[in-house]
Amino acid sequence: MASNLETLVTVFGGSGFLGRNVVRALCRRDYRVRVAVRRPELAGYLQPSGKVGQVHTVQANLRYPASVEAALRDSHVVINLVGILTEGGAQSFDAVQARGAETVAKAAAAAGARLVHVSAIGADAESPSRYAKAKAAGEAAVLAAVPSATIFRPSVMFGPEDQFTNRFAALARMSPVLPLIGAETRMQPVYVGDVATAIADAVDGKAKAGATYELGGPEVLTMREIIEAILAITDRKRALVPLSFGLARFQANFLQFAPGALKLTPDQVTLLEHDNVVSEAAKAAGLTLEGLGIAADSLEAIAPQYLWRFRAAGQFQRMSV
Repeated sequence: MASNLETLVTVFGGSGFLGRNVVRALCRRDYRVRVAVRRPELAGYLQPSGKVGQVHTVQANLRYPASVEAALRDSHVVINLVGILTEGGAQSFDAVQARGAETVAKAAAAAGARLVHVSAIGADAESPSRYAKAKAAGEAAVLAAVPSATIFRPSVMFGPEDQFTNRFAALARMSPVLPLIGAETRMQPVYVGDVATAIADAVDGKAKAGATYELGGPEVLTMREIIEAILAITDRKRALVPLSFGLARFQANFLQFAPGALKLTPDQVTLLEHDNVVSEAAKAAGLTLEGLGIAADSLEAIAPQYLWRFRAAGQFQRMSV
């Protein structure tokens, strides 16, 4: 049997939140990993993810096809994780998540490499959200170039260094009042480690070619329930003030220029108007984490392992009952 060390997997976007988890998952399975990022000199922290020489970083920018073609040369499998939550300069949703995805797919097809593409639940060509529309365009371009590609659509992901649970925990530390946008919008938070396992399984050949998987956690929670869970974990008592989508969109016109946890864009408000859960069709077809044989971890089981730092006395604080 051939060793996985003979298989070269190129990961575009391997230095991001999901990317570093995918790199670790691939290294544990002994694949050779090439990480293609815009700033490889800033991705040195990925080296300890594997054995000496197992992880190699190279420069690539999805807006420049030649760099993409060079980055995936001689690859057996290509994984595209590149995505952005907000736009800035030349990094627009369309440039990164639509045309960028097409560039990777065409290069993978030319190289004869298998392709795994990560999109998002809510990807919809008819969506009023530019983010969701660009994700759908990226999926269509990928399947047009590589019909056998496997696509994963995760719900909102949580885990150490996420921009979701950490963001609300940071806001709760700063303010006694938390504005609540989309209080009853339903989500299915999924642990980033489970998504990385699914992607590694696809590299192993365990996922269906040409299929689109929807990845969600074990619980469907409203936005209010998620924030309440974060407050309970961090032992913070904060007033939750629901905002209408109209008011939230008005505030976002200004907060889109704010730094850090305060940043909120009009497009993010639009996304919050719609549920972000695994569809019944995906469940029926077995195109889920469960369909891959992965037992999803819950927010309650994982988040306390890293959100303790937002408690007033850190990990040594006794939780309220």
